[in-house]
Amino acid sequence: MHEKKVPMRMCSGCGEMKPKKELVRVVKSPEQEISLDLTGRRPGRGAYVCRSIDCLKAARKARRFEKAFSCKIPDEVFDRMEEEISRNE
Repeated sequence: MHEKKVPMRMCSGCGEMKPKKELVRVVKSPEQEISLDLTGRRPGRGAYVCRSIDCLKAARKARRFEKAFSCKIPDEVFDRMEEEISRNE
């Protein structure tokens, strides 16, 4: 029996390729709302980040989510994402 292929995604913070299940999806919904998607099933454009505050801060500093979603992201959204990641670490 052959092994199932594990889907890999790149972390927007550290740039490492990791299994999709180890990462958190950040999604831009069709209504242009940006939030964390802990289930990985919300509709919209997605980008991935490790479950650590350091990777989220690195992605924020390099503006990687703004480049991925082609829009300006307010500081309140990043603050809310930091709170959610720290609760789920």
